[in-house]
Amino acid sequence: MKLNIKTNFRSKAAFVLLSVSSFSFTLNSCNEGNVLDLEPYNSISENAAFSTADLVKLSVTGLYNAAEIGVYTGAGRGYPFGAAFVQQGDNRGEDVVNVATFYQLTYTATYDPTTANNVYYWSDTYRLINRANIVIEGVQAALDNGIITSEVATDYIAQAKFFRAAAHLELLFHFARPYNDTPDASHLGVPYRDFAIQTAESLDLAQAQGRNTVAECYQRIIQDFDDAEDDLLSKSDRASEEGSTRGGIVRATKEAAIAFKTRAYLHMRNWQMVITEGMKLNTVYTLPADPNTTFSSGYDNTESVFSMEHSENNNPGVNAALASQYNRRGLVVVSPIIWRNPAWLTDDERRTEGGLINTTSGVIYTNKYKDATNYTDPAPVIRYAEVLLNMAEAYARLSPANTSAALSSLNAVRNRSLANPATQAYVAADFTTPASLVNAIITERRIEFVMEGRRWPDIHRLQNDNLAPVNGIPAKVANGTPAEALYTLGTAYDGPLGVDAVPYNDFRFLWPIPQQETNNNPTLAAQQNPGW
Repeated sequence: MKLNIKTNFRSKAAFVLLSVSSFSFTLNSCNEGNVLDLEPYNSISENAAFSTADLVKLSVTGLYNAAEIGVYTGAGRGYPFGAAFVQQGDNRGEDVVNVATFYQLTYTATYDPTTANNVYYWSDTYRLINRANIVIEGVQAALDNGIITSEVATDYIAQAKFFRAAAHLELLFHFARPYNDTPDASHLGVPYRDFAIQTAESLDLAQAQGRNTVAECYQRIIQDFDDAEDDLLSKSDRASEEGSTRGGIVRATKEAAIAFKTRAYLHMRNWQMVITEGMKLNTVYTLPADPNTTFSSGYDNTESVFSMEHSENNNPGVNAALASQYNRRGLVVVSPIIWRNPAWLTDDERRTEGGLINTTSGVIYTNKYKDATNYTDPAPVIRYAEVLLNMAEAYARLSPANTSAALSSLNAVRNRSLANPATQAYVAADFTTPASLVNAIITERRIEFVMEGRRWPDIHRLQNDNLAPVNGIPAKVANGTPAEALYTLGTAYDGPLGVDAVPYNDFRFLWPIPQQETNNNPTLAAQQNPGW
C-alpha cells in the first residue's frame, strides 16, 4: 500500500513536510480513498527532502512556518504561535472582553470536542511536533549520508527540539490540569510525541499512544530545552548568521531555550531553577526605557527573546493576524477589570494614547500590534520582561523570601512605565507578607502582558496556589462592547459581570481532547478529560 500525506503551505520556502496531527487519520489498505500521502506538497518525497543541504535547510525553515501559520479549515490562522496562543490565552481570561462572536465560545467557556478553535489548537500543535520529529530524523539521516556537517546538523536538531518542547508545553496549559494538581504531578498530561509519523507503522503507534503524566511531560520538556540550550547558536551568532538583529529574535537561540525554561519551571513551582536559568540572561537583554519601544521597533529591539516573524506575504491573515483582530477590526478590547485595577497607576506610560493603547468612544483597545494594513507585526512569544517577572515571583516564593531581589526584578519592569519612579516604585515596606508581594507581581504581569496571551497560563498555574490562589476561570464582563462608563478610573471595577466564573472542579476548566482524535484512538478516548 502506498502511504502519503499531502499538504499545503503559504510560504514557498516552507514547502517541506507539514504532516498530520497526532491521531486524526485511519488507514484502510483495501480502499484507495483512504490513502494518505506522506509526500510534501511539491511531490518531493520525505527522503528527497533531506537529500541536499539546501533542501535540509528548507525543511528546518518549514518548522517556523508550521509554528507561525498552521492550518484552520484550509486557511492559515496563526496556530499555534503566530497569533492563536495570544488570542486564546487572552480570551480564556478576564482581562480582555470579546466584543463580537469571533472568540465567544472561548470567552464564555461554551466549547465542546468539535469546536474549531480547540480542535485546531490541538491538531496544528501536533502538526508542529510531528514536523519537528521529521526534521530530527531527516537531519540525522542527512548527517549520516555526509550531506551536511555535524555542526549544522547539531543546530538544526536543536531548533527542532526547541519547537517540540515549546509545543508540548503550550498543549499542557489547555488540555491538562496544572503541575500541582497532584503532589507528584502524576495526573494525565498530553501524549509526548518524540517520533515522526512517516509510515503506516509509525501512524499505528501514534494512533495507540496515550497521555503521559504531567510530570513525565515536564521532564521531557526540560530535557528538550536543555539539549536546545546546549546546541543552539547564541542570540548574537544567530543574528550574524541571518545578517540582521531580527535573526536573533525570530530564530531559536540558546537564550530563547533558557527563557522558556524559566516559564516551564515557574509552572513546575521550582523556584530556584527559575532563578538559576533567568540569571543566565541578565547580561544579554535590556528593557527599553519606553515600554512602547519593543512594539514600535518590531524586529529590532533589546527586549524580545523570541517572536514569530510575519511579512506582508506570510501572516495569519485578516481573520487571525493580531493587528487585524486586535487593532483594525477591534474584535477584542482591554477589560475594565484590569484597566481599573488600582495597581495600574493613572499616569503609567502603558496608558498613553497612541502608544500601547487606543481609545474609541471611551473603549480601550490595544495598540501593541500596529501594522493594521500588512500585518507584519511579530507575535511576541516571550519577552525579557516575562523572564524578570518570573524571577521576581520565584524570589518572593523562596523560603525565606528574598524580598530585595524580588523587588529589584519587579521594579525593573514596572519602573520604566512610571511617571516618577523615585516616589512610585515599590519598596519593601509596601508588602507585609510574601503573599502580598507575590500578588503584586502577578498583578504586574496582568498589566504588562495584557493582550499578549499570558493571562490564561497564569490562571492555569495558580489553581490551588498557597499565596495567590485563583479558583477556576474568573467571572468576566459580558460578551460585547463594554459601555464607556465602565472604564471610568478612580475605583476598582465593581460593575456588571455578564460571564459567570467557572470553578476549578468544573469540567469546562480544561478543553476537551478533540472528537476527531478520540474517534481514532481508543486509548485517548478512555483518557478524555472528565465531563466531556
